[in-house]
Amino acid sequence: MKIGFDAKRAFLNNSGLGNYSRTLIKSLDEYFPENDYTLFTTKKSGNEFEQFISKKQNIHIQEPQHFIDKKLRSRWRSYGITELLNQQHIDVYHGLSNELPFNIHQFKGKKIVSTHDLIFLRYPNLYPFLDRKIYNKKFRHACDIADTIIAISEETKRDIEKYYFIPENKIQVVYQSCDEAFYKTYSEAAKKSIQEKFKLPTDFLFYVGTIEERKNLLTIVKALKNVKDIPLVVVGRKTSYFEKVKAYIKEHKLEQRVLFLENVSNQELPVIYQLASIFIFPSLFEGFGIPIIEALTSKTPVITSKGGCFPEAAGPNSLYIEPSDEKDLAEKINHLLASEQTRTTMAEKGFEYAQQFHPKTITNQLIQLYK
Repeated sequence: MKIGFDAKRAFLNNSGLGNYSRTLIKSLDEYFPENDYTLFTTKKSGNEFEQFISKKQNIHIQEPQHFIDKKLRSRWRSYGITELLNQQHIDVYHGLSNELPFNIHQFKGKKIVSTHDLIFLRYPNLYPFLDRKIYNKKFRHACDIADTIIAISEETKRDIEKYYFIPENKIQVVYQSCDEAFYKTYSEAAKKSIQEKFKLPTDFLFYVGTIEERKNLLTIVKALKNVKDIPLVVVGRKTSYFEKVKAYIKEHKLEQRVLFLENVSNQELPVIYQLASIFIFPSLFEGFGIPIIEALTSKTPVITSKGGCFPEAAGPNSLYIEPSDEKDLAEKINHLLASEQTRTTMAEKGFEYAQQFHPKTITNQLIQLYK
């Protein structure tokens, strides 16, 4: 099979949609190398993923080639790719990040789109008006025109049906996975090296995610007032919301208890997960929540939010809170810190639950869908 991807996010996005795209493509190459994969992107980035691709004979990168397309790269992504799909005899085109070209109806092959979430419709106050209009136009078009929609959770599937009136039989749930690096067990020497590099404490709470209002880091910071001694380590891109978190930390003299890490590589992050005592993810809403899977596969106990997609991702052996209830969060943190046996049990059962999200399992589902 010849499979094409809208791979812009794989090259240009370092978190969520980028991680999803990179893991999916790398897993397809790992388990189904007999196929031919073409990655359509507005530009390259020179990142680790591009270096990985450069060593592969069955994966090709397609950028804009003509002068006008190079000048109007977004237009090329929305209109110029379709002609190339037909010229290159692509069998299946998969939009990995909610979008398909506006003229994709001219493509002779099959069209698939991965829809991650419709948060901008659920929580419009979190998005500028113009962004909401653009997202809605692109997402609705992709859902309407696709032969099949991949929803990354049952929660997202329900939202697609609710907001876009898409029939259930057109939507297939295929969960996200995380990089296989998170499934590995790292040596004590590797852990010590990372611990020394980032000056990590022996025991710490851990949060990974963009530092924005929806992800709700402030609830964890507030909970620290009722949790003794243990610090919080944070990895994530900062937005304006960071200033709000920073102001609270300063006001309550928590500077020594919150450590923000910078420049953590994809190779280092799995080791930090395995060093953490508890992973906390009190997000208001997600399409799925890859950091939860990263924690479970790292055998780190998880506390996350009630409702939505979170039980799908975190399973029956994680702990759940109302996202804004810092007192309940503090109680659950203290409960876990007081019982090593409980943490061990949660870690082992969480790891077992996460096997359903292993890249090999997810990739098998994708190939069946492509076929």
